[in-house]
Amino acid sequence: MLDALRKCLDPEVGENIVDLGLIYGVDVKGSAVTVRMTLTTPGCPMHSYLTKQAQEAAKKVKGVKKAEVQLVWEPPWTPEKMSKAAQKRLGWSK
Repeated sequence: MLDALRKCLDPEVGENIVDLGLIYGVDVKGSAVTVRMTLTTPGCPMHSYLTKQAQEAAKKVKGVKKAEVQLVWEPPWTPEKMSKAAQKRLGWSK
């Protein structure tokens, strides 16, 4: 599932939502998937775009018939949640 979600890019930074640390969890129950994700800020202008993109990517995974995205705000997102590779690509680490 995470491989599918890695195809979802935040167009503002050109990085995928998994490496950005926006995915907080994925629950699979039979053919239903719930993706728990956050955004960098509650007022993110890409809110609808990113959640729709995540839902569509999850639906494309073999065996998935229903996909839902739940936005969560706790714990708040911080740059430290990004993968080390994303931090490096975006200049957050050396």
